[in-house]
This record gives sequence, structure tokens and C-alpha cells, in this order.
Amino acid sequence: MADSIPLNPVRKNSKKIAYYNATRSARYQSEDETSNLDEMPLMMSEEGFENEESDYHTLPRARLSQRRRGLGWFLCGGWKVLCGSCCDCIFHFCRRKKELKARTVWLGCPEKCEEKHPKNAIKNQKYNIFTFMPGVLYQQFKFFLNLYFLVVACSQFVPSLKIGFLYTYWAPLGFVLAVTMMREAVDEMRRYRRDKEMNSQLYGKLTVRGKVQVKSSDIQVGDLIIVEKNQRIPADMIFLRTSEKTGACFIRTDQLDGETDWKLKVAVACTQRLPSLGDLFSINAYVYAQRPQLDIHSFEGNFTREDCDPAIHESLSIENTLWASTVVASGTVIGVVIYTGKETRSVLNTSQSKNKVGLLDLELNRLTKALFLAQVVLSVVMVALQGFLGPWFRNLFRFVVLFSYIIPISLRVNLDMGKSAYGWMIMKDENIPGTVVRTSTIPEELGRLVYLLTDKTGTLTQNEMIFKRLHLGTVSYGTDTMDEIQNHIIQSYAQPSSGGGNSNCGTSGSGSGSGSAPSCGKAQQPSAPKVRKSVSSRIHEAVKAIALCHNVTPVYESRAGANGETEAAEADQDYSDDNRTYQASSPDEVALVRWTESVGLTLVNRDLTSLQLKTPSGQILTYFILQIFPFTSESKRMGIIVREEATGEITFYMKGADVAMASIVQYNDWLEEECGNMAREGLRTLVVAKKSLSEEQYQDFESRYTHAKLSLHDRALKVCAVVESLEREMELLCLTGVEDQLQADVRPTLELLRNAGIKIWMLTGDKLETATCIAKSSHLVSRSQDIHVFKPVSNRGEAHLELNAFRRKHDCALVISGDSLEVCLRYYEHEFVELACQCPAVVCCRCSPTQKAQIVRLLQQHTNNRTCAIGDGGNDVSMIQAADCGIGIEGKEGKQASLAADFSITQFKHIGRLLMVHGRNSYKRSAALGQFVMHRGMIISTMQAVFSSIFYFASVPLYQGFLMVGYATIYTMFPVFSLVLDQDVKPDMALLYPELYKDLTKGRSLSFKTFLIWVLISVYQGGILMYGALLLFESEFVHVVAISFTALVLTELLMVALTVRTWHWLMVVAEFFSLGCYLASLAFLNEYFDLGFITTKAFLWKVSAITVVSCLPLYIIKYLKRKFSPPSYSKLSS
Repeated sequence: MADSIPLNPVRKNSKKIAYYNATRSARYQSEDETSNLDEMPLMMSEEGFENEESDYHTLPRARLSQRRRGLGWFLCGGWKVLCGSCCDCIFHFCRRKKELKARTVWLGCPEKCEEKHPKNAIKNQKYNIFTFMPGVLYQQFKFFLNLYFLVVACSQFVPSLKIGFLYTYWAPLGFVLAVTMMREAVDEMRRYRRDKEMNSQLYGKLTVRGKVQVKSSDIQVGDLIIVEKNQRIPADMIFLRTSEKTGACFIRTDQLDGETDWKLKVAVACTQRLPSLGDLFSINAYVYAQRPQLDIHSFEGNFTREDCDPAIHESLSIENTLWASTVVASGTVIGVVIYTGKETRSVLNTSQSKNKVGLLDLELNRLTKALFLAQVVLSVVMVALQGFLGPWFRNLFRFVVLFSYIIPISLRVNLDMGKSAYGWMIMKDENIPGTVVRTSTIPEELGRLVYLLTDKTGTLTQNEMIFKRLHLGTVSYGTDTMDEIQNHIIQSYAQPSSGGGNSNCGTSGSGSGSGSAPSCGKAQQPSAPKVRKSVSSRIHEAVKAIALCHNVTPVYESRAGANGETEAAEADQDYSDDNRTYQASSPDEVALVRWTESVGLTLVNRDLTSLQLKTPSGQILTYFILQIFPFTSESKRMGIIVREEATGEITFYMKGADVAMASIVQYNDWLEEECGNMAREGLRTLVVAKKSLSEEQYQDFESRYTHAKLSLHDRALKVCAVVESLEREMELLCLTGVEDQLQADVRPTLELLRNAGIKIWMLTGDKLETATCIAKSSHLVSRSQDIHVFKPVSNRGEAHLELNAFRRKHDCALVISGDSLEVCLRYYEHEFVELACQCPAVVCCRCSPTQKAQIVRLLQQHTNNRTCAIGDGGNDVSMIQAADCGIGIEGKEGKQASLAADFSITQFKHIGRLLMVHGRNSYKRSAALGQFVMHRGMIISTMQAVFSSIFYFASVPLYQGFLMVGYATIYTMFPVFSLVLDQDVKPDMALLYPELYKDLTKGRSLSFKTFLIWVLISVYQGGILMYGALLLFESEFVHVVAISFTALVLTELLMVALTVRTWHWLMVVAEFFSLGCYLASLAFLNEYFDLGFITTKAFLWKVSAITVVSCLPLYIIKYLKRKFSPPSYSKLSS
């Protein structure tokens, strides 16, 4: 990182920075401890950290407000800022949001709600029947170009300002508006139909009179709603009952958090125990729910039943919730609605879609303003040369209208038609099948991208885990040696039963250590070598630990019961392998359980209190689940305490990340090295350990654990401390390696994008270890590159120290968690973004959907570069909508991201061709098309200026009526528009040399430099055409019109040929068709031309001479430039 980037304080501290050095946390001490604060002074008040929240608004950007604001500031744009601020204040006052509050919800009694809650309706429409017309017109006329044409067209209703015919002004403007309105109306109708379909879905509502059907949009807070299997949950609910006997069910959350794995949800115990559904109305109970918030991974609430003595109180957590937009995967659920509509988690995490405007459109808008300024200056010069005689102000406005062709209205028409053509070409490209262009207004953005922000799960990876490696310390097993493990397992479980002895000898829990199974083997086969028995014992213990330590539940296909309801197959009825699927919140765990099944130890059943394993011989082993400690991002590990039914032995199993487990397991000399080796292979590693507990030890632990869970203060800390008392000197069993398979051609695609100068940021909701692993395996981070893992920070001081440590790293990738990112952005936004933007790659893990969108907006604000976001899940929608260009992948996680995106693709690898080929072509073509249309307007305005200056500065049009309409349409439209078929580089060459893409991001194809070149060309050609015609005409003025107009049309056709880089047969057809149309129309233009004169040789040689003089020098200059200073792409093509 550049050491020159200072982290500036907002206010100077009178006290020495050593104050903080004395109080900072010990874990942030580093080798450069003394230099930390000298390099980067903190933004601190004198009181230190106590005031850090109140100092929130004194961020670095606040320094901007300290600039002096005087009359100069007001005149140079300050009035815009003030007007904008006033409008924002009025807007926010009119649309001020109601404060979200915690609530008490009575079961089945919506009328008891103290406050009015929003309607449970999905609304994605931009307009309604009243706002459609004003809204669309505002979106059109907020652009200077369209507003300018409107003013000019309206001026023609004033008789003294009228020049030419009304239709020459209103017809093009009306056409543009009609096309835009039709397109918006079609899009709005589609959104309306989608919303109506979702809002009209029927659900069962439980009432005192029984079950009734209710529309999704009519659901209220307090309603008891029944949701069937595979049905979408319509609102945020608390899970009360399920048809599943276990009292739990699975839900699919792919449209909420992007994870395809099913989540286990648990019903409230009090309501699940009720004999029947109707009893929900016989009890007097309510739910206290926290206020609606963004976090989809946490919830705090209480369930209270008051009609019994004593009253029943149950705490509610995230496992008792059913969020809207998730889908019930097993059984039927009944829940009480707590949040509806705009207050649901899914809506709170979805940002409003914005009307995206391409950078090229903004650049053209700036150029049109420059042209308008030139037009006004030219008009003022004309009036000044007249001597400001008579009603000079009216003459000034007539000149403005007369030169209005400097800014041609056909510019908007041609660009819009060109965008539609690019979209059609993208969708017809056979190399990227299934690609859909949903926003036709920004295809040029694909050629201007600097930052690509990508999701991980389902975008870079297939989200399919495969078990690859088992390491026991002295021996390692890969995919080609798994049969050896299978033989060991078969041997371990087969020997006791074949001897007819104790059937549990080979499977005795884990209480007897690692020798119980092999001890039987030792009696049976005394001749077996000792080392073999040791390895067999360790393999058996490792496989059993993996088969027991998880949160996986086997699910069996439902079958119809006698009463017509569906019920899951009972454990003792159908354990066939082809009927079983595994579900868990983590695909890693499913991969591990599938692997234990492949080697002979199969998980066949699980409920809240027990799980059952099937041995290779078909024997069922039952283990009672005493405690489960789920995985959290803080602990980075999960544990389970089980009691084996047959022996009563209690074992504590634990697995987790190596960083968390290294200090927990007994001393060893191989774990760290092997974890590094597996990580370099791109494998996700888990360390597995165990500890045997006596009955006394467990009872002591259970009493302390229960007491900690009931405490009202610092509950989490106390629970964590009790669990950590067990996590000491655990026996290390094995190290596992699982691979998350990447999407096809992800590595070459990422390399292609990097070579194109695109910086790639990976934003994922997944764990830090997983994200880092995928970044390495996908080569987002190269093997030689260092990775700086940003330590967890919770306050300004810690963020300061970590940023200092990060600053000293050079050319390293950054990995940061969402929580740490939030703290950094709160206090050091500008500095953090500036440092992060210098990294070759950035990985943000544990990101919420809103954080993803926030990162996109930060890059837009701080870098002013174009951003692209790509994802495949509902949790990526906010990011996709916030980016300048959003790309959705239609995959396993549904179509939500695809439908919300500007472009939809089927595979990640297609993004390479989409950007390198179509992005390049769209930008280059639009830039050429836009400038050529401007040239077409400027050349005729130059001729008008020359004409007026010669004829005593009269505000009289040179060409009238159909000549002007024909010039802008039938005579030149087809050749000019054929530029959308031009290409400077062949697609294969663009993909072979992605470095060519870097030039596009600099915006050299359309800049003030290229614009000025076209202005000079227009002035030169316009002057030659007009002066030449005036010089060569002999008798009548009508000959001037004929000579100049014919030469003008021929010049435009030749200029198109000069601009084209790669000829297409349609271009040739367009050239000859336009020429034919002009020649054919001469017979009908007797009102403007002398038909007798245009058939003479004099006419032909005069037109030819003027045309050659206007075009030949430009052809010579182009030839010399390509010979002595060719562009980079021409070097490659040659």
C-alpha cells in the first residue's frame, strides 16, 4: 500500500497519542507497536474512546464543509446545492418513515394490535396510474438534450419565431417520447402482473370458525397462517406448530440469504405440545418481538402463555422464526405473523431499483451542453454583426432556432435504436446461449467497467462439496485410497459380530478411547501387525466422529398416508439409500456425512434428541444427543455431546477451523503444516477432536451450563465460558479436506478479467475461512500473493491499529469480515476505501445484502469508476441494483437475481465474452454513432452560418421543409445507423488480448478531444460546401441550394465510409440504398431544385469538385495517421 496515504484526524488532540498506547488491547500489539499511532493519528476527542459514537459525524468528509462559502461559491453551483437540499428536506418531510418499534402480538387476534402495521403486499412498480405520465416525462426531460428540443419545438407556436414547418420539430420529439412511453408501459405492466401473481397467492388462515383461505396481501400481524410444503412463506412469522413429529421442519432460504442448503427450524415447545390446532385459540398467549431490523441471522423475542399457573415463558431465537420469501421444505407449518410488508426482513434488505443512466449518455449530455453554448455564442455574434438593430432579442432567438440543428434530435433516436440493436446481438450470440438483456439502455456500460463485485456461492462455485482428503497425522488418504478406509471400517464392525461375542465391542461409543474396536480385532487376529491395528483404530474413531459431529438430518421422500396427509417415512420403515437425502445449514457437513456413508457408516435417522447410524453389516447404533453447540462465526467450531445407548458412554466431539482448534487439541507437530498444505490445494479444512466424559463430569457441566443459560446479564459470555471449560486437552482425531467445486472455466475467466484491468472484489455471506479458500482455489488471489486477514475490530481504536498494519503491507489481497468493515467505514471510510482500492483483490465475508450494496455505492462515490455486480441469489439483488451494471446468473438459487439484473447469463464464464466483445463493440459503436450524428448536425449549421453571414446576417433558413427532414432521415439515416455493425477488433482477437479493454475505461473513444476533432471537420466541410456552391453557381440562387445540398448528401455518405473500420454487407446496401433514394427523390423536389439544371454536366462536375475538396484531405490524413501512428488494435489485426 502507498505509505503516503494519511489517515487524517478530524480534530487535533491536545493530549499526546501515547494516551491511547497505554490503554489499547494487548492482542493488537505488534512488532511496530511504537510506530502505529505516529503513522496514523486517530480521530479522537480528548476523552478518548468514550465519545466515539458522538464523534460519528466528524468523519473525514466533514472537512469539506469547512470551506468558505461566499458569492462565488453560490454562483458557481452553490445554488444547485441549496436548491437540492431544500427539495430533499421537503421530500423527506413528506415521506418521513414511521419509527419501527418492538411489538406484542396476540395469537390469532390481529384486532389487539396497538399500532397500525403495513399491508402485506409486494410492490415493485415504479409508477401508478396517476404518476406514470409525469414520472416518465420527468425522466425524459431531466436530460438537457430532450428539454432543449422541447423548448425549441414549443417556440414554433410563436409566429414571430417560427422557422419552417411544425412537423419538422414535433414529429421527431413525439416519436422519441412515444417509444420511451411504450417501453416503460410494457415494463410497468410486467412488474404489475408479477406483483399481482405474488399477492394473489392463497394461504390457509386459522380462525375460531376453522380454516379459511386468505390472499397473501390480506394477511395481518397476529394472524395464524398455515403454510404447506413447497409453499412460499408470505410474511415474517414465529413457528408455532408443525406436522412433523420431531417438532422441527426444514426451510429453503436461497431467495433470502443466497444459501441453497436447508435450514432447520424448531417450533415453540408450548404450542407444539398442544393436542390439536384448535387449541391455539383456547390458550391466552402472546409473542413479544423486537423491532423490525435488517439482520436476517438474529432475532430476540419471548413467548408467554398467561392462562396457566405459573405462566409459561419461552425465549425465542432465530431458530423459531420463519422469514418471508423462504420456502417450507418439509411438513406443514403454522405460525403467527409478526412482521408484514415493508417491515419484513426480505423487504428491508432489498433496495429500491433505480433508473440507470450510462456513462456514455452522461458524456453526450455534457457535449450537448457545450454545443448549446456554442450555438448561443454563434447567435449572439450574428446579432452583434447586425448591429443589434430592431427587435434584436427576437432575432437572437430566431438564430438560436435556426442553428438548432447543431444539436440534432436524431441523436437520441439513433442511440436508442443502436442500444436495442446491441441487445439483440448479445441475445443472438451463440457463444453465450441463454443470455438475456433486461435493460436496453446501458449496453455501453459493459465496455467501461473498472470494478467487478461478485458473489461466491453459486456464482464462482457450484456449491457442491466433495470430500477429498483425510489426514490422521502419520497417514493421509485421498480420493484414490478411500477403499482402504472402507475396508478398515468393514473390518472394525464385522469382527465382533463374526466372533459371536458382544455385538457392541466394535462400536462402543468413544468412552473407551481408540482401542475398543481394535481390541476385538486383536483377539481375533493375533498375527496382524501392530501398526496396522493402530491405523485401523484411528480410522474407525475418526470416521465415527465425523458421522456423529454435525447438524445434518436425513430426509426421506414423503408418502401418502391413509388419512390423505403426507407423513415422513418412519425410521424403522424405509432406510433405503436411494430414498434418502441429507439436509444441513452447511454443504460442508453434508459432504462429510455423505463420505462416511460411502465408507460404510451411514446416518439413517435424526431428531432433536437422538441420531442413528447404520454399520456396514446393517446394525443400527443409537446415540442420544445431550447437548449441541452450533457453529458461529466467532467460535469457528461446533460441538456435540452424545451418549451411546448400548454402553452409556458419554463423548464430547468437536470440529472446527484450525485457528480455533489448534489451542484446544493436545500438542502435535503436524496439524499446522498439513492445514497449510490443504489450503494451498484449495481445500476447506476441518479439525476433528474428541473427549471422553464421565457421568460426574457431564452432570457438573450440565448444571453449570443450564445456570448460565438462565442468567439475565452477560448470558452469551457465561455460556461461552462454561463450554470452554470442556474444550481442553482434546484428543486430535483427524484433519479433513473438502473441495467446493468451481463453476466451469472460472479460473481462466478471472485471469482474463484481471488482464483487462478489472479489479475483482468477492462479497459473500459465507465464513471467512471458506471465502479465503475459494479466493485461492479460483485464483482470485494468485499463489504468490500474500493475504492480509483483517482482524475483528469493534471500535475506533482497534480499527485504527488494524488499518496501520494493513497500510504497511504491499501488493497483498485483503480479506475482511462484514462486522469489521462496518466499523472501519464508520470512522475511517475514505482512508479504508483508498487503501482497499489499491489491493489486487478484496474479499469481504459475512456480508449482509445491504452491506453488499453499500460497498458498491462506496466504490462509485470514492473512485468515480464504473462498477459491475454479479450474483445468482435473492441476497444479491440489492448489490445488482446498486451497481452501474448488474448481471444475474440464472442458477440453482432461482431467478430472483436474474430478473432484477440488467443482463442475465447462465454461466459465470460468459461474462468474459459479454465484456470483452459486446462491451467493447457497444461502447465503440455508440461513441462513433453519437459523434457522427453530431457531425451531421454541425456541418449543416456551419453552412447555415456561412449563408447568413454572406446574406447580410438574415435569419432565413438555407434549407426548408422536406429537405431538412429528408437529410436527417431517409438520405443519411441508414448509412449512419449502419455504424452499429462496425467493429475495430474481431471477437477472437478481443478475447486473446484482453489488455485492449484497458483503453476503453479511459474513455478515449468519446472525449472532448475527439469531439473537437469532429467540430473542426464539420466547420471545414461546411465551409467548403457552402463557399464552393456560392463560388460556382452562376445565375439563380436555387442552384446554390441544389449544388450544396447534393454535395452535402454525398459528403455524408463518403464520411460514413471513412469512419467504418470493418465493412459489413449491410453497410454497402445502406450506402447505395440512400444514394438511390436521393436520386429518385430529385424528380419530386421541383419545389426546391431546378430539375433542368441538375441534369446538366455543369451540375455534376461542380458537385463532384466540391465533394472531393471536402473529403479527399480527410482520407489522406486518415491514411497517414494509420501508417505512422496506428492505434493498438490495428497493430494486432495487421
